[in-house]
Amino acid sequence: MVTKEVKRTVRCQYCDNDVILPFKCSFCSQQFCTEHRLPENHDCPEYWQTKIPRREPQSPAMVQRRPYEYTVTYAPKPMTRIFWFSPQEVRHLVIGTLLVAGIGLSVGLSYILENRFQPEILAGLTIAFTLAFLLHELSHKIQAQRLGLWAEFRLTIFGALITLISIFLPFKIISPGAVMIAGPASREIAGKTAIAGPLTNVVLSSLLLLSFFYLHPPLSVIVLWGAAFNAWIALFNLLPFGMLDGLKVFWWNKMVWSITFVVSGILAVITYLNVY
Repeated sequence: MVTKEVKRTVRCQYCDNDVILPFKCSFCSQQFCTEHRLPENHDCPEYWQTKIPRREPQSPAMVQRRPYEYTVTYAPKPMTRIFWFSPQEVRHLVIGTLLVAGIGLSVGLSYILENRFQPEILAGLTIAFTLAFLLHELSHKIQAQRLGLWAEFRLTIFGALITLISIFLPFKIISPGAVMIAGPASREIAGKTAIAGPLTNVVLSSLLLLSFFYLHPPLSVIVLWGAAFNAWIALFNLLPFGMLDGLKVFWWNKMVWSITFVVSGILAVITYLNVY
């Protein structure tokens, strides 16, 4: 029996020669001879694929490595605890002080018109009213800066106008402006800042009322009016409404608010009965 070996041949797609072991192009899938097996040698139509940049395989260390993660928090720069004033704040404080001094002057004029003229009472009431306002606002400012907040006094157009009109009216409304604060303030910090002003007036009213019983006119009259004015400022600002100090104190600590409000109310009643 004779076996005849059969060899299969394939024609090169480029030169048309018979090839026993052809090479298949991985790009165009055509078969070529040894000479034309490379894409650039047989003008491969898919030769452009060889120009695509290939990503290098990542090492296991690179795959497992997590990118750096960080958080950036933008917050106001902490304020120093040094007590300071800006030029703009000084201007606002001067105007506010003059407006309140006008209130004190009008009250003094009303008193001396009903009694005999005493210039020392006129000057004393003006100073007493002015100091009650200034110490109230400065207490807010000192407390806020002590707690690391930005704090400056600013006039408000409506409040300054009402205060100016009150100089010529029988009833007085004193609200030329307020201490504005800024910074990361919790409910506790806001409450402690708010209570500083009324608490200062309560302390002043108590001290002045005690000294009233040991003094004689005209100084006793000035001290009594000073005690009354401080008590009224504290009571009004402790009302838990709107933008008043009382609402912030109430949110922070209801017990502190209750005690301060009751004490200021008692002082306001006692001084009112003695003044009128």
